[in-house]
Amino acid sequence: MSKLFDALVAMIKKCGPVKVLPEKTRIAFQVRMSFIAVQVRRNYLIGHFVFARRLENPRFTRVETFSPRNHLHAFRLNSMAELDDEFAAWVREAYAVGEQKHLTRKSR
Repeated sequence: MSKLFDALVAMIKKCGPVKVLPEKTRIAFQVRMSFIAVQVRRNYLIGHFVFARRLENPRFTRVETFSPRNHLHAFRLNSMAELDDEFAAWVREAYAVGEQKHLTRKSR
C-alpha cells in the first residue's frame, strides 16, 4: 500500500505546497485548512475530500454535508488505476478548498 499512498501524495503535491500531518488515526493534508485525510489499510486506502459543494458520484462511499460550503466525500482506493484524471480533478478541487478559495467566491 505504500506505493499507492506515495502516488496519492505525489498527486496532491502537484497542486502546490502542502503540510502532511500524521495524526493518531489518519494522515491529513493541509494548506490553510485540511482538505484530504487518509488511512492506510493493509490492501487499500480510505479517506475523504472536503469540497465546497455536494457531488454525487458512485466512487464516493458516503457524502456528508456539514454546512452549505463544507461537504465531506469519503472514498476508498484499491489500486493505482483509481488515481485517474477524475480523481486528480477532485484533488485539485479539494486543494482549492484547503486554500479557502471557496470563501472568496460564490459557491457552485
